[in-house]
Amino acid sequence: MPVDYALNYTAVALAAVVAFGGVSALFVLARLIAPRRATALSTTVYECGIMPTGPGQAQYSLRYYLFALLFLIFEVEAVFIFPWVLVYLLPEMGATAFYEMVFFLGILLFGLLYAWRKGVLQWQ
Repeated sequence: MPVDYALNYTAVALAAVVAFGGVSALFVLARLIAPRRATALSTTVYECGIMPTGPGQAQYSLRYYLFALLFLIFEVEAVFIFPWVLVYLLPEMGATAFYEMVFFLGILLFGLLYAWRKGVLQWQ
């Protein structure tokens, strides 16, 4: 039994060494073939093939970030609901899976109501 246990860790250690060696080799290769001198063209900001105009920094409203965060939360909810539906259809799960999902959806509903009450969803 202990020999098999050590063999399992040997495979993990070997994979870690190979991964570390591969990443190190790619860093060395990039260092060798990368250009060394910066030109005026290589230091300019490039976005969508259009030369930049105006200041480089712009201020955005915090509401955009909050709205994006809420969108992300409810996208994650959808990712969790789809597998739950498949598991819930299995007869051996019973009521446990249902009550766990009701609890999960309750937390998300509380977050949505809180954001709504705070006015995060009001687009001005």
